[in-house]
Amino acid sequence: MREKVRKLWKLCFNDSKEFVDMYFRLRYNNDVNVAIESGNEVIAALQMLPYPMTFCGNEVATAYISGACTHPDYRSRGVMRELLSQAFGRMYRNDIAFSTLIPAEPWLFDYYARTGYVTAFRYGKRTFTLPADGKDSFSPVPPTGIAWKFQTFTDYNEDIYCYLNRKMQERPCCLQHTEADFRVVLADLELSEGYIFTLSDELGIAALAVAYPDETSSILHIGELLSDTPEVERLLFTYICRSIQTEILHIVMPLAKGQPAFDLGMIRIIQAKPVLQLYAATHPEEEMNIDLVDDQLSANNGYYYLNKGKCMYSHKRIPGAHERLTIGQLTAKVFSAEQAYMSLMLN
Repeated sequence: MREKVRKLWKLCFNDSKEFVDMYFRLRYNNDVNVAIESGNEVIAALQMLPYPMTFCGNEVATAYISGACTHPDYRSRGVMRELLSQAFGRMYRNDIAFSTLIPAEPWLFDYYARTGYVTAFRYGKRTFTLPADGKDSFSPVPPTGIAWKFQTFTDYNEDIYCYLNRKMQERPCCLQHTEADFRVVLADLELSEGYIFTLSDELGIAALAVAYPDETSSILHIGELLSDTPEVERLLFTYICRSIQTEILHIVMPLAKGQPAFDLGMIRIIQAKPVLQLYAATHPEEEMNIDLVDDQLSANNGYYYLNKGKCMYSHKRIPGAHERLTIGQLTAKVFSAEQAYMSLMLN
């Protein structure tokens, strides 16, 4: 099966041989793969990659849709829709709370919306410009007297992963990276000729940036930034600019108040009842009577009653007014007040 899926991947995507080798060595396995075959040929496939996610004060299981593709000869026949339906069923049986994905093309946002996904993962952008006097006034020992240690990494380092994991856990609605997945991130970073930069004091790492050069290597993009204070963050940027001899850094980051939002990823509720139980516990002031319709996962269909931090489910309608929602509308409602974020994905 692996080689059949790999063959389809190479037909559908323009990824380099090095990336495909890395993906099928480190990311792919038959347990996460869902495929549709015609004869001896795989005509559609996707992988459901496991990621933990912080949500409503808890950590829940998610499945990230990766490598979704259909053979050109079988497109526009509903094959991918059937494949997604099969994937949703497997996720539901495996107690997955949410499915996430990043559409490869803008038009795919509408396509996935028809199967219950909503755009919830957004990001902000900012630019750091080295001060005009930065090259002259920069000092490895700032006026505070702290002896900062600036380092560049490409290989796995336990201290780096522990810091990244701890800081990302602090984000209230964020896809997390296990140690195994972080090693995949590093493998992809190596292919992209990127780096991890850290700034440490005597207590350990105080700021970290995962950086990728653009195709011309003239601009450095910060794909993940974590720091203890804004001052340390700015100092890290200054060290990075000096290190790679550039004056400008482009940073992708969680949305800040007043920033323009850029769409990145989508999410879909897979198990409605556990999700609504967590949501109700976090929003005890909300009361809702929901008549839920899920065209792909009939197990979610039914009536949900949220009251005083509890969620009750019933196959039968209880008297009273109900709000009829599709699974996509429910997902949008649940995430309307969340600032969902993901980063370091293989997109």
